[in-house]
Amino acid sequence: MKLQINKMKFNILLFFILIINNSFSQESKTIDKIIGKIGGEIILYSDWNDQVSYIKEKQTQLSEEDQCAILENMFIQKFMIHQARLDSVEVKDEEIDQQLEARIEQILQYMENDTKKFEAYYGQTVNQVREKFRDDLMNQMLSERLQQKVIGEVTITPDETELFFKKIPKDSLPYFNSEVEISEIVYKPKVNPTEVQKAKDKLSKLLARLNQGEDFAKLASTYSDDLGSAKNGGNLGWIKRGNLVPEFEAVAFNLEKDSISGIVETEFGYHVIQLLGRRGNNINTRHILIKPQYTDDDYTLAEKYLDSIRTKMLHDTMSFESAVRLFSDKKTESYHNGGQVLNPKTGNSYFEVADLEPDIYFAIDALKVGEISKAIPSKDQDGKKYYRIFKLRSRTDPHKANLKQDYSKIQAAAKENKKNEYFKEWIDRKLPKVYIEIDPIIKSQCPNLSNWGTTNN
Repeated sequence: MKLQINKMKFNILLFFILIINNSFSQESKTIDKIIGKIGGEIILYSDWNDQVSYIKEKQTQLSEEDQCAILENMFIQKFMIHQARLDSVEVKDEEIDQQLEARIEQILQYMENDTKKFEAYYGQTVNQVREKFRDDLMNQMLSERLQQKVIGEVTITPDETELFFKKIPKDSLPYFNSEVEISEIVYKPKVNPTEVQKAKDKLSKLLARLNQGEDFAKLASTYSDDLGSAKNGGNLGWIKRGNLVPEFEAVAFNLEKDSISGIVETEFGYHVIQLLGRRGNNINTRHILIKPQYTDDDYTLAEKYLDSIRTKMLHDTMSFESAVRLFSDKKTESYHNGGQVLNPKTGNSYFEVADLEPDIYFAIDALKVGEISKAIPSKDQDGKKYYRIFKLRSRTDPHKANLKQDYSKIQAAAKENKKNEYFKEWIDRKLPKVYIEIDPIIKSQCPNLSNWGTTNN
């Protein structure tokens, strides 16, 4: 047994191989046949082949055993869908629509909201893709919801954690590199009033030209600071209610078709919006965005302001947690954790030093536990500069896993192990009650399917 379980037969992280982005890119070119039935669900040879091909693209080596494991995971997924329907697990239409819209929107953003590029890549319109994969997404959500229902209440006690750790052979204990826990305060510069007025004046002139009949798409292409939509004449495509920033959405949903708004302020800058169409809770809009420009003085003021907050903390007139609540950007994840930064790779608060961003590493490298760094510049995904200060919460030296230093990690591994075991037992109890057929040729190729029902003669 290892502390980090990499390959378990029933690892819950491997159940749902069928993801919609994969489905988008796969077109079956294989002579097809049914290779398995489980309850009212079927598994096609082409589906298995597509999954194998997709994973081969991600990792160069894939053994026959791995391919059979993929097929078994597909059987588990189909079993989950069948069982979810038997247990009347419900997924509402609006939940499916929301998830589907989010995934399609993500793809469109990657393609710079170019619907023509989307259609050329997938060979279908956005609406056709949406309808084609709606059932796949519904099945995936049914499976996940049933899984959560089965193992969602599994808990782990301190005694179980200690027993799990004791069962790990000493020579299998992992060696942890130096790790740190950090908290942050994120402060974004404020644009000075002069630049704000310049942006408003520029947009006012464009609005006047629009009202005089000039072409919206041409002006958006020439002047909009939203470079992605500017390539499409400012068109943002069809977007569902709830997926736009509130200020933009409030105005857009109240426009009449083809009408143009006044100047609308959002966190991104200043907009003029035109409504192109409406379908229930979905609207198609285009806009022109003008962003106020930050000056060097704006950045200097932000840095000095954040350093002044640090000075207050150093003189014990304010705690770090209080400063987070008062000054840190409320849209950052760390704001809701009292400033604590979570590792996106693991979901916990520990970072291996080598995994830190270079600017963070150099900011905390010389700090002692409890000390606070000076303000340092960072950039967001749009390349906009902001400032952060960090507090070093903890630091560990490289060491072999032990309960004293690594209890939370060991507890998490023990809980996942217990979930896997509980889920496997649940499947073992349920499977004998379900009708299962497997193509005999496939079953002979994959010994891991030997206990899965009867063969199809």
